[in-house]
Amino acid sequence: MLCVAVASADHPEGPYTDHGPLVGEEAGSIDGFPIRDEHGVLHLVWKNDGNSRGEATPLWAQPIDEKTLQLTGERHELFRNDAPWEGPLVEGSAMVRHNGYFYMFYAGNACCGKYCTYAEGVARSRTLLGPWEKCPQNPILTDNSTWKCPGHGTVAEKDGRWFLLHHAYHADSHEFVGRQGLLSEFTWNAEGWPHFVNNSPQAAPLADVRTMNVADNFEGDALGLKWQWPIGTLPRLAVADNELRLGANPARLGTVVARRTYAATYSTSVLLDATTLTEGTFAGLGAVGDPYNALALVAGDNMLQLWLVRMGKKHRLLEVLFEEPCATLGLRLECWGGSRFRFSYSLNQGKLWEPLRTDAYAINGTYLPPWDRGVRVGLIAQGEETETVTFRRFSLRNLR
Repeated sequence: MLCVAVASADHPEGPYTDHGPLVGEEAGSIDGFPIRDEHGVLHLVWKNDGNSRGEATPLWAQPIDEKTLQLTGERHELFRNDAPWEGPLVEGSAMVRHNGYFYMFYAGNACCGKYCTYAEGVARSRTLLGPWEKCPQNPILTDNSTWKCPGHGTVAEKDGRWFLLHHAYHADSHEFVGRQGLLSEFTWNAEGWPHFVNNSPQAAPLADVRTMNVADNFEGDALGLKWQWPIGTLPRLAVADNELRLGANPARLGTVVARRTYAATYSTSVLLDATTLTEGTFAGLGAVGDPYNALALVAGDNMLQLWLVRMGKKHRLLEVLFEEPCATLGLRLECWGGSRFRFSYSLNQGKLWEPLRTDAYAINGTYLPPWDRGVRVGLIAQGEETETVTFRRFSLRNLR
């Protein structure tokens, strides 16, 4: 069950005290937003996730008891998805007061993935509980040739200028990189409604994606803060002597630590200390959608294996046997357009690369990205939990 919950701390960085859920309806409750009404009473505004079961998605408001941090009194429906552009839902409400009105910025339609139809709308009311009037020009923020499916924003004002911080897909990389954060400026028109130039994001794409290149030699004694891993599976690791020592795990892909991708075309590589691979332990480099969907080149048992993992089922596409043990293996993954992958390996510290001979020049990875997250490139260690493997010299080069 999806719930809106609350936690508190004396400082932004924590530690936080979890006060539990404020609301958790049977269909799910998400996208909580706290705001005070015209009398100063604190309310929670949230979305009923009715679209998860083919139902409408009302936006509710209910007072919060500031001492007990619990909802009190009665909930009130503000409005629901009833306009054609909103499709199966309205969600992601963010509110601001301006010139005597409450303005609610909200998103409608399908948020994520290849076939998304997301856009941003706005409604207003003199009082928090309504009646609410939707803008006649909705949606006020929608696609252009650079950005797709903008929506779910937060309003900010600085020095008299107004902005919406929201997400959208870059048209070139779309679901393979995932949603990106944009800051879109708006003004207020003569009728008092927010207006975006051309009704679309005006942010320029990153001019040179090479500025987002990564070269990690695992210096110091801790893993860099931009590394990620699947939620709930904290990896066992150590960083020392310019090495990442990653503890193995037998479940699914094994232990995964990953970096997000920033472009649709890129190349990534790493050196693997093959002497740390005991029998039955595999380690390598992969393109990871989630723990159930990946393409990975791994080494173990004196061979290389190319894994295609889809919906949790692992297939070995090919194997390369080594005639002699190799102390250091270079592993490389190249990607074009976010979805075409090619793998190669090196026996001489990455000076010369040998491509894996697959049936096609590139492997189709269009299945990889989950519905709301881009593909990551990850280091993998699969085996008994007592085993540890060693990586050196990770790099990620963005090409386009």
